[in-house]
Amino acid sequence: MKKEKKKILPGAIFASFVAAVVVYCILINIEVNALSAYEKGKVLAAGKEIPGGLIISRENVEEYFLEVEMDKSLIPDAAITVREELLDRMAVGSIDKGAIVTQAMMMAISELQGEMREPVLAGFVADDLYQVVSGTLRSGDRIHIYTVDEMTEEANLTWENVFVREVFSNAGEVIAPEDSSTAAQRVNILIERSSVEKFYSELARGSLRVVKVLDAETFQ
Repeated sequence: MKKEKKKILPGAIFASFVAAVVVYCILINIEVNALSAYEKGKVLAAGKEIPGGLIISRENVEEYFLEVEMDKSLIPDAAITVREELLDRMAVGSIDKGAIVTQAMMMAISELQGEMREPVLAGFVADDLYQVVSGTLRSGDRIHIYTVDEMTEEANLTWENVFVREVFSNAGEVIAPEDSSTAAQRVNILIERSSVEKFYSELARGSLRVVKVLDAETFQ
């Protein structure tokens, strides 16, 4: 009987040891999974309200965006994590303060150029065009430019969905998209290089008229 107990005892100890190891591994796995569920990650959020049409540059990226840490489980797949990804992009619509910034919220300036072969910046003074939408143009706006025939006074759509790159005040300062009071005095637009000669010729004749393209949010 004693010999049988001696044989059973080492086996029981070994089995207990294996069971303990298994339990330990299970507990470690549970702990790792619990910790991973709360693993932190860094993303970019709006440091303050960001107006639609704002173009991000090295000069303003620090002003509008801040780095925040949060649980990785809460971070959207398309979240932007580094400021460099925001450069030369434009806010598609307004972004609330504190909102996590995603790819869908920003559009690359290169996308705005569309199928333009040789996009260039063309500038004009607001006084050169009749009213220029009463000075309300802002960076990120889209405009249609019409040419008015001197003889018939008939207006023809010449350039459609032209992108407004920058707008300046009478003092030569850039007007922020959220500024609704300062009148636009000088405007830079993106057009094809091949259209520059005609644009300035028509501008000199005083035959150009501008209308602003409105989006659906304007009427909500």
